Amino acid sequence: MRPIGTYLREARLRKKYSLSHLEGMTRIKREFLDAIERENWEVLPTFSVVSGFAKSIAQALELDEKQVTAFLRRDYPPKDIRINPRPDVADKFFWTPKLTFFAGVLLFLVAILGYLTFQYLNFISPPRIELTAPKEGQVITRQFFTVEGKVSRGSTVKVNNQLATVGDDGSFSSQIEISSTQREVTVSAVSRSGKVTTIHRTIKPELK
Repeated sequence: MRPIGTYLREARLRKKYSLSHLEGMTRIKREFLDAIERENWEVLPTFSVVSGFAKSIAQALELDEKQVTAFLRRDYPPKDIRINPRPDVADKFFWTPKLTFFAGVLLFLVAILGYLTFQYLNFISPPRIELTAPKEGQVITRQFFTVEGKVSRGSTVKVNNQLATVGDDGSFSSQIEISSTQREVTVSAVSRSGKVTTIHRTIKPELK
């Protein structure tokens, strides 16, 4: 039983048709015609397309279309059907222990960098002063008055050029003597980088 390729080639040669002539008759590329005769199925399109080619060739060579189709079904090898995954499945993100490790390292580095940045900015920035006493325009009725407040940690505080006691949390206090002519209290804070912040508070001495 002759293979379909041999069957079609012999029929073409009996008609004394070249592949180029058959190409003109069927409008099928010469390369496809040659591949069918050689049964080189790998370079040909799908079975349904090749089946259409076979019918056109059968008409051109005056062959039985049903017989040619039967030969093709017999000789055409089944092709492996490759199921391509859907793009969304192929690109789906999966969290792995390795990613957990790298994420943890990244978060740790970000935290360290943030902390160092915060410390650096805190170091180069002028200290903050929160003066709770005296209030602006406060009436002072006692000769000795305690100036209180809070500054950035690590700062040195002076009240009217008198060194104040500063706690670990930045709170400070200093007892100063108020004169009847004094109209202002000056608080200065100096950071470790040498930055200075000064606050002037107006007072109203009414000593008894």
